[in-house]
Amino acid sequence: MICKIRKWELSDAKELATALSNKNIQDNLRDGLPYPYTEQDGVDFISAMLSTNENDSFAFAIMADNKVIGSIGVFRQGNIHRRTAELGYYIAEEYWGKGIMTEAVKQICEYVFDKSDIIRIYAEPFAYNEASCRVLEKAGFQYEGTLRSNAIKNGKVIDMRMYSLLKTEM
Repeated sequence: MICKIRKWELSDAKELATALSNKNIQDNLRDGLPYPYTEQDGVDFISAMLSTNENDSFAFAIMADNKVIGSIGVFRQGNIHRRTAELGYYIAEEYWGKGIMTEAVKQICEYVFDKSDIIRIYAEPFAYNEASCRVLEKAGFQYEGTLRSNAIKNGKVIDMRMYSLLKTEM
C-alpha cells in the first residue's frame, strides 16, 4: 500500500495547510478555499469534518511518508439522490503522478460502499485536469459525459467531466 486514508485529527491542520496553500492545487478545486490556506483554516475544516454525520460525510486525510499529504471525501447528496455521493480530493503537488491518489480513491470507495447504503459515487473534475480524469479511470470510474460550460474558474467558462462508480462494479 502506497498510501493510507484515515479519519482527520486536529493535529493534522499544519500539514493540511502546507499541502493546500498552493495555487496549482487550488486551480483544480472549486472556489471558496482561502489562499494562502492557513493552519487555522485547516483546524476549521477538520473540526467541521469531525462534527458531520458519519453516514453523510466520509472525510479522510491521505497519509504517505508518515504525514498528511492531502484530503479525500465522499459526500452524500439529498432528496432523490440520497444514495448517491460526490467524491472530492487533492494531494500535495510533490506527490502528483505517483499513483497515490488512485490508491486513495479506491480505498475510500471500498470503505463507503462497505459501510453505507450508497450505491453510486460520482466526481466532476474540470475537463482540463487530465490527471484527475486519469485517476478516476484507473480507479474504475466510468466516463459518463462532458458537462459543457458548466463552471466559471479563474474567470473562464469551463467544461467539466462526469465520472461514476457503482457499488455493483466493485
